[in-house]
Amino acid sequence: MTTDLWELMQHRKLLQMIFVLGFGGTFQAGFQVSMITFTSPHVKSFLNASWTERSGGLPLPPETLTLLWSLVVSIFALGGLLGSMASGYLAAKYGKKRCLLANNLAMLAGSLLLGLSRVAASFELMLAGRFLCGLCTGLSVPLHPQFLGEASPKTLRGFANSTASAFWSLGKVFGQVMGQREVLGDGSRWPILMALSGLPALAQLLALPFFPESPPHLFLHRGDEEGCRKAMRALWGEGRPWQQQQEMEDLRKEKQSQRSGAQRSLGVSDLLRERRLRAQLFLVVLISVAVQLSGIQAIYSYTFEVLSAAGFEDDQIPHLSLGLSTFELLSTFLCSVAIERFGRRVLMWGGYCVMATLLAGLTLTLSLQHLHPWVPYGSLCLIFGIVFSFGMGPGESSSRIGMGGLLLFPMQLRSCKGKT
Repeated sequence: MTTDLWELMQHRKLLQMIFVLGFGGTFQAGFQVSMITFTSPHVKSFLNASWTERSGGLPLPPETLTLLWSLVVSIFALGGLLGSMASGYLAAKYGKKRCLLANNLAMLAGSLLLGLSRVAASFELMLAGRFLCGLCTGLSVPLHPQFLGEASPKTLRGFANSTASAFWSLGKVFGQVMGQREVLGDGSRWPILMALSGLPALAQLLALPFFPESPPHLFLHRGDEEGCRKAMRALWGEGRPWQQQQEMEDLRKEKQSQRSGAQRSLGVSDLLRERRLRAQLFLVVLISVAVQLSGIQAIYSYTFEVLSAAGFEDDQIPHLSLGLSTFELLSTFLCSVAIERFGRRVLMWGGYCVMATLLAGLTLTLSLQHLHPWVPYGSLCLIFGIVFSFGMGPGESSSRIGMGGLLLFPMQLRSCKGKT
């Protein structure tokens, strides 16, 4: 890791691009996941107040309130699913840079809807804003590591892609900090917190035009060899021409394979029929499904409810949530070191085994928390352990196979398929 970081420092333009893509990519997803937990009590109060005003003073039934709140949370994932499904097609047709620029404009529009929802007394605006933000996040999260991988030299691609998970955790910590009651998490400023996702989108919108399109896209999709070389020089510098020459040779071979028909893009049906890809497809699906069923999403999206069920007071929960995200950020950096020593497979298996044990213990402590006053603190330790175990193994490993991760984004794979 130290060697990769030192080499990355020699590519200043690429280092700057990592930050620009990170804040407009997985940082957004992390922020959205943590932000919604801090707005939970205020959004529920807003839903109840707007419903009461429309119905002539009739209160919102508890089951309807739960349904509307669940819809506010889950509609973001629905938008993420649709956005990720369109990301491959749009990136191939228009380029990743153009897609991200247009995506930032849509994210600004979604943030504006969220910020104006309380002023307009319309939870429909909130639902539309959450859906639009989910759509934009679903589009940007797959493009973020893909763009980094294509823009980086081979020696740095693994390390550059691993920064995506770090920005994800950093976004969650940022959302937790801004969601504190002393900052933007009180009853009057929570719409600003929900609209804050427009800030990194605006930053990327202003900074990304100063960076080139990915070199492979320029050469393979636009046929611009000179533009491809200029992009490599801009991102990699002039110091190592042999890297650029080797990359150009690999791109020429790929271009020739496309022309001869030996290589083509695979659709979903082709992917399912291709026997040589079944092992990889099974691995991707297995890891993605395992992340979804691990229980970590419940802790992320319903942190307030989980900690409240563990027996903690409402004024303690925001600070405990911040501690959870900070703990996960620490585990992400530690995983970057441990993964070189132990490998991804060991960390994944170990992480899931520890998570399963801790979840079983959490189930027990939640059932027995009324017996002793120290049991809630035992539950808190177990929750911290679950988050740390996920960050050390399953979370980092799943992000490195394509950022399937928490939103279960579909992946568009491309593979060489020889003639038979």
